[in-house]
Amino acid sequence: MTPSIAIVGASLAGLSAARALRARGFPGPITLIGDEPHLPYERPALSKQFLHTGAPTALLEDHSETAQLDAQWLLGHRATGFTPGSRRDDDVTDADDMRPDRHDSSAHIGTGTRASERRHGGSTAMTGSRTTDLRDCGHPTAHEPWHSIRLEDGRTVVAEIVILATGARPRRLPGVPDAHYLRDLDDARRLRVLLSGAKHLGIVGAGFIGAEVASAARGLGVEVTLIDSAAMPGSGALGTTVASACAALHARNGVRLLTSARIEAVRPDAIHLVGGTRVAADAVLVGIGSLPNTEWASSGNPRLHSPNGFPVDDLGRTAIPGVYAVGDCARVTDPVTFGHTRSEHWHAAITQANTVAAAITGTAPPPRTAPYFWSHQYGKLLQLAGDPTAATGLRVIDGALDGESFTVLYELDDIPVAVCALDNPRLFTRHRKQLDRALAVAH
Repeated sequence: MTPSIAIVGASLAGLSAARALRARGFPGPITLIGDEPHLPYERPALSKQFLHTGAPTALLEDHSETAQLDAQWLLGHRATGFTPGSRRDDDVTDADDMRPDRHDSSAHIGTGTRASERRHGGSTAMTGSRTTDLRDCGHPTAHEPWHSIRLEDGRTVVAEIVILATGARPRRLPGVPDAHYLRDLDDARRLRVLLSGAKHLGIVGAGFIGAEVASAARGLGVEVTLIDSAAMPGSGALGTTVASACAALHARNGVRLLTSARIEAVRPDAIHLVGGTRVAADAVLVGIGSLPNTEWASSGNPRLHSPNGFPVDDLGRTAIPGVYAVGDCARVTDPVTFGHTRSEHWHAAITQANTVAAAITGTAPPPRTAPYFWSHQYGKLLQLAGDPTAATGLRVIDGALDGESFTVLYELDDIPVAVCALDNPRLFTRHRKQLDRALAVAH
């Protein structure tokens, strides 16, 4: 029998997993569980054009795709517990029994009844009709125990295969209850209202969220100070040389950047730093990283426990058979270095989802590609592909680091291992493709 799949997390990683499963021919029931009431939307836009223009945030899928996915959507339902390998019993709720038209008229749903359900009377979360070779791949089948997902309202959803895609949450700044954070659509709406009346915005954390909000705030005429504890923010991802060029971009756009700074106190009108510096701020945004949303499932499950994300192998498999993890909550094994990393970028979420879908369906895995991310700041596009930390040298191949556009190659023994560009997408794309081809040949 075809197994049922529950995807916990209905944002980019979860939706991408459902898309990839269908694209690879998986015919069985898929249930997507999300804690937000909204259909999946583009989160990168929240710190960019949404803050600046208030333009509606685009959905990641439309109604026609929703029908094609033929999945059960359970939105506005937070997962609070996970029991691997539990047996189905009478007090367990099928996902079909939780349909909004039965229980919750406020939830959003986009699904149709599968042909196999109409024929056999099965529910969306619990039935399937195809004999597969998943047992040979080490995955549970209809004859094996069910995994149980407990929801905040006390009900339980069960499935034979579970994909954990619960993302991450902002790391909080202790002692500053009135600080703002940016992670979801509701955060962005509150922040946009705040910026409409703010004169001085203090941003704690000069990473990509902080930098993008600084850019949007300057576009709205708000004075901005970026505060970071690092000597050169962004050097871990970009290297010191390129990070310095990005710092200069802030300065050219009127943003004050304070580095190696430690916060002593946050008052209603100012941020006080150790050493006596006072930063005027009638609004405060904190962007000091994130914490993966893993506690709900790892509590009581030591095989899922990790300090920084669900640990998975290079196929996205956790230590529990039939349980996978993708996206911001996953700590993925690098097939080359065998180290574990957690990547919070759009490209990583889609790539991991495709890898997991291949593992579940027994189809060919996607080709390995270079890590990639982008950022929009002050009307410019910053792009990075590859692994700058593996480089021993840096070479500027176009533009100038102190100019309005540049492209640099990070090299190891004269071999490119990464490329970064500011406002030069065509040249960047050429070198990114070369990195991808080199990885495909090597693996």
